[in-house]
Amino acid sequence: MSRRTPLLDLHRTGDALLSPYGSVSTPDSTILLVEAFDPVQIEYAAIRTHAAVFDEPHRATLALTGPDRLVFLNRMVTQELKGFAPDTTRRSFWLNRKGRIDGDLKLLNLPAPHDRILIDVDAHAAERTRSGLASFIISEDCAIEDQSEYWHRLSVHGPAACSILSKIAEPGASAPLTDIQPGQIITERIAGADVLIDRHDISGEIGLHLLIPTEHTAAVYEAISTPWSARDARTVTPSTDRARRIGWHALNIARIERGTPLYLADFGPDSLPHETGVETLADRVSFKKGCYLGQEVVARMNALGHPKQRLVGLRIELPPSDKTPGAFGLPDMPQAVTGTAVVATDEPGAPVVGAVTSSCCAPMLSQAHIAFAMVKWSHAKHDTKVWVQLDDRRLAATVR
Repeated sequence: MSRRTPLLDLHRTGDALLSPYGSVSTPDSTILLVEAFDPVQIEYAAIRTHAAVFDEPHRATLALTGPDRLVFLNRMVTQELKGFAPDTTRRSFWLNRKGRIDGDLKLLNLPAPHDRILIDVDAHAAERTRSGLASFIISEDCAIEDQSEYWHRLSVHGPAACSILSKIAEPGASAPLTDIQPGQIITERIAGADVLIDRHDISGEIGLHLLIPTEHTAAVYEAISTPWSARDARTVTPSTDRARRIGWHALNIARIERGTPLYLADFGPDSLPHETGVETLADRVSFKKGCYLGQEVVARMNALGHPKQRLVGLRIELPPSDKTPGAFGLPDMPQAVTGTAVVATDEPGAPVVGAVTSSCCAPMLSQAHIAFAMVKWSHAKHDTKVWVQLDDRRLAATVR
């Protein structure tokens, strides 16, 4: 299924750097993601000091309808859904029979007039999630379908996100947007469209995630963001009442600084829930609920005490020679790209104990080089010293 963003022509007008979404070996040319419009430092600064809007064609939306939808889904996913209130969200994993993660889900419980649960999932995991769940619907009065063509997603990040959307929205919202809490859904009318907004702070700033009928996406995007006619690549906030249009590079830096791991980047279909990190596991898995697919594996792992490996943060120590300013003021240094080996010691022949999954230079940490890495349990404890293999040398790193 094509996932062409309805904003593609507008992005090209803004000279966007576009890249296919997916792994390096198998990029998906049908999903073009904006990498950047302007210098990444300016786009990043908009997240930290004002507000920035990001287009998300790589997200898919499934819809579960019918009177038995909540009971059915609670038997399938890892999170407890009893007491799942209307107009709220919950995070959960969808596992296969072997306890591996087939989908990292955000569930939106919508009351009338929608009367459905919407499932936000990575586009590459959408079909296996839809078909997997559908295969278990036997006697339940419910149905699941892919509604990704009907819905499109934008996200707005930054301390001014709520105030910007509140000023633009028409009167009559379901609740004051300035009071929105993490996990809450509020419906606002923006540019003639009813927009579902939920809060999930992936960057360490306020994060508002907008679910918009596809045909209204361009109008909403232009209403909440600074138009290209007023664009200034050197100024963070060319318009104080609009959000800056940004690409993935800036948001990726912010989410790594926040410590927000990403499905299909930092963990994936081969991962067990216990391998995804303490915060992620606690947010998505209930150890008190009844049976669900893959529960035996999860319960066994919990009883054993720990998995063989776990996702951790790394702070990599840079020699002074690598801290000289390069392009745009960033350190000119080799990057610990995805797959970079993590080794146990600085000695020749030291065993590999893991690999970097994503990394960045962190402006909030004086341009420190930080990363996510999947490492063996023996080296996953806080403050453990490891080494990262960069080109022909090794740099010391500390587990966080």
